[in-house]
Amino acid sequence: MNDTIDGDMPSRSVLRQIGTVLLFLLVQAAAVLLVGLTALFLSFTPGWSAEGPIAPLSKPGDARSGSLLFKTDDGYSDAPRLGIDVDITVSGPTARARITQLFRNPTDHWMEAIYVYPLPAGSAVDTLKMVVGDRVVVGNIKEREQAKVIYEQAKRDGKTAALTEQERPNIFTNSVANIGPGETVLVQIEYQEPVAQNGNEFSLRVPLVVGPRYNPAPIVQSVELRPGGNGWGAASNDPVPDRDRISPPALDPAENAPVNPTRITVRLQAGFVLGEVKSHHHQVKIESPDATTRVVTLADGVVPADRDFELTWKPSDETTPSVGLFREHVGDADYLLAFVTPPAVAPAAQQPLPRDVIFVIDNSGSMGGTSIQQAKASLLYALGRLQPTDRFNVIRFDDTMTVLFPSAVPADAEHVGSATGFVSGLEARGGTEMVPAMRAALTDESSEADHVRQVVFLTDGAIGNEQQLFETITAMRGRSRIFMVGIGSAPNTYLMTRAAELGRGAFTHIGSVEQVEERMRGLFAKLENPAVTGLTASFSDASADVTPAIIPDVYRDEPLVLAAKLDKLEGSLRIKGRIGDRPWTVTLPLANAAEGKGLSKLWARRKISDAEVARTMRQITPDEADKAILKLALEHQLVTRLTSLVAVDQTPRRPAGEPLKLSELPINLPAGWDFEKVFGERMRTPAAPVERRAQDEGRLRVAALKRPVVPPSPNTITLPKTATDAELSMMLGAGLLMLGLVGCAMGRRRPAFR
Repeated sequence: MNDTIDGDMPSRSVLRQIGTVLLFLLVQAAAVLLVGLTALFLSFTPGWSAEGPIAPLSKPGDARSGSLLFKTDDGYSDAPRLGIDVDITVSGPTARARITQLFRNPTDHWMEAIYVYPLPAGSAVDTLKMVVGDRVVVGNIKEREQAKVIYEQAKRDGKTAALTEQERPNIFTNSVANIGPGETVLVQIEYQEPVAQNGNEFSLRVPLVVGPRYNPAPIVQSVELRPGGNGWGAASNDPVPDRDRISPPALDPAENAPVNPTRITVRLQAGFVLGEVKSHHHQVKIESPDATTRVVTLADGVVPADRDFELTWKPSDETTPSVGLFREHVGDADYLLAFVTPPAVAPAAQQPLPRDVIFVIDNSGSMGGTSIQQAKASLLYALGRLQPTDRFNVIRFDDTMTVLFPSAVPADAEHVGSATGFVSGLEARGGTEMVPAMRAALTDESSEADHVRQVVFLTDGAIGNEQQLFETITAMRGRSRIFMVGIGSAPNTYLMTRAAELGRGAFTHIGSVEQVEERMRGLFAKLENPAVTGLTASFSDASADVTPAIIPDVYRDEPLVLAAKLDKLEGSLRIKGRIGDRPWTVTLPLANAAEGKGLSKLWARRKISDAEVARTMRQITPDEADKAILKLALEHQLVTRLTSLVAVDQTPRRPAGEPLKLSELPINLPAGWDFEKVFGERMRTPAAPVERRAQDEGRLRVAALKRPVVPPSPNTITLPKTATDAELSMMLGAGLLMLGLVGCAMGRRRPAFR
């Protein structure tokens, strides 16, 4: 059969074939166009996602007005606001803090407000009060699920209620339901914590903002097989199963005035004649009622909650008390808190051992701004302190990792110079894949037991998968000792403290470039001097439950801190250990202990921490840890991951049928952080609180940290990507869109057939 009719005219079969091909090409072009448009649309997803609509933070022209706005169906309305009052009394070795949060609802709606906030990692939270009008409602400790049920029922019944929950030992959530139009509700929590000591300096740190966390997506399942399960167990696919509860919305400081104004008052009663009292990150006024007391307030009255408050004090004669012993009687037991600082070994007696020092520096997006400057300055200082007998290596990480040398190299001028250039060129970008970097640092291929192996880890700790890091340290620490250096205005102190504890090391904070030399000098005093090891504690006449259960090594200028529950306050406490190769012993008579406050709470909190550590180290099962924690929490009325505080005003207030709207209150970006390094370009601005029904459980989440910049090195490793790269998505979307348009254009150039 001919393929043409009338010479040049194609046959019907050929036309049908051509038509079929063209139809196929058009369908393909349409599909490609649809995929391209979808990818391009997805590339504009904001850095914070929600299960509700996304809104700009304010109207044009109002961005710096200081007001925070909802986007509603009818336009914009004012959003609930938060004010914070911090009042702390330091009594010798302990501090009692009262945090008052004022939730004000300027809208015409009934609101539920949710606010994520930080507390010190070692704090014992034991009190909740809610003030509604002229009524004061005292909260009660309940098991977490029971407290949640009570709160939700009160919310449905139109009763004003408050719920305090622990997300991490240093991250808490307050939920307040049924705040009426134009109303202010006060929620007050209280906690107890020990004062920190380092050498002749005592300190208090009040965290004021939760830094946005990098929450890696699951890569490997972790499986838990429990006894009696007949071989069946549970697999956890997500290293951060509560990522939505630790990721509050953060405001872009370039487009929004600071929120959450905070007032701070510290009443310092040191118990000795005071010398220098210093606030490191805030301007303060200091009053001196007497030689042992100071009253510290903010010079500006209020400040935005965007950085930690740090206060330090020293004795006037620079002679620091080396021993402290305090007691408290509660119920039928006595509680003891002991501080003992071992003597420094004379330099002539020191025999420095050769060391392998592995430096790890975090150059991820959250380290942008001033944090990377502090980290680089700290590491450069550390490189300059290396001795000729030392060996070292440098690891940098974001969501990729570079190991500078194949193995530890001598600390000679050539290698130190190479490392100095490498560190100086680092920039902060990318995700925070901390676990692979810790694995690399703890990988020990040396068989030279005469070398001391030390890991110095510089980071802000802004991750949500802390437990994965702790398990890595437990499994791989070997002979290594881990020294954590917390960088920036709002470091994750829980991660720093626990990692150093599990790694048998120490930790320090560096909050500004000005602190680098002083704090790093103190750190190297610990690295270069022998630790006090083999520590034991025994009571001569009393039966005691001592915490920590396994007494850690103590480094130069650090006190050994012990808490104990005693059946009677008699006899003495004897502490023994070794400083280098020399034995050391100190005996404390219990009868001379001074009265202390809140010691039972501190003992219980430290026992809870012991149970968590034992669980991580697989010394007890998860069920055993949970039972121990729950028993301690209920007995001592403490908030833990298994218990919460709940307060309910029994008077129904919200009218029947009146809707309740949810407001997740935003936080400031920590001072010194670079918003674009964390969240991407400003078109990816996180949303302001969006008006929606309080029954909605969608929460805002941290999204992609930005692309890494990898210094040239043959030892660079690309880690599994756990965050979407915005620029890559946009390029892919644009490319697919162009292909779709080209396909359509080609289709249009085909002749029409009749």
